[in-house]
Amino acid sequence: MISKFVRIILAMFVSCLTFAALAQTTPTATPDAPSATPATPPITGTRVGTINIEQAIFASNEGRRDFENLGKKFEPKQNELKGLSDEIESLKKQLNTQGEKMNEDARGALVKQIETKQKSFDRAAQDAKEEFQAQQGEIGQRILQKMVPVIQKYVSENGFGLLLDTSQPWPQGPVVMAGPAVDITQPVVEAYNAQSGVPAPAAGGAAKPASGIRPATPPASKPATPAPKPATTTPPKQ
Repeated sequence: MISKFVRIILAMFVSCLTFAALAQTTPTATPDAPSATPATPPITGTRVGTINIEQAIFASNEGRRDFENLGKKFEPKQNELKGLSDEIESLKKQLNTQGEKMNEDARGALVKQIETKQKSFDRAAQDAKEEFQAQQGEIGQRILQKMVPVIQKYVSENGFGLLLDTSQPWPQGPVVMAGPAVDITQPVVEAYNAQSGVPAPAAGGAAKPASGIRPATPPASKPATPAPKPATTTPPKQ
């Protein structure tokens, strides 16, 4: 999912479109102080449309490329977490199968080892997840900022006066239901791709929204004595 900060930007953008404030609040350039920001196309139409902002970001050529590269960047960390997870699983199996035959000191040492490695796993997985989400949010924010003028232009040129975001289903989002005839996601993506000049990734290289990396989770088997809790991490959406 896109970061909370990006959602705030999006909410502000949709609000501006709703009340046509973008066109009305642009400062008027003066001869002494020319405006560096191009004038926003006026929102004067009457049509109502919808757009899935998250889908537009991830479906754009730039988004597909950058999110795919981000996933590749985190593959070593994912493999590292999987190795630690496998090690914890092996130790748990050893405790379950041999624990009753061990003396108290040996068994306690093994339990302590599992707990220590589990804590390391949980900490590393959480850090990786937060770092992944932060970088994902930065990518989404950067693309959204460049996509907003494209959306504004499309809305102005096609007679829209109200545009609603469908990234979140109702009741989390504002739209209860809407048909495909009013959705402008795909034409906006096409217009953005043409403007960005980023070529489409190779077949099969489309990126998908994700909220974290996918470390393997140790099994939840519990030996007779207290054992560490299984790792809980948020896998990416596939």
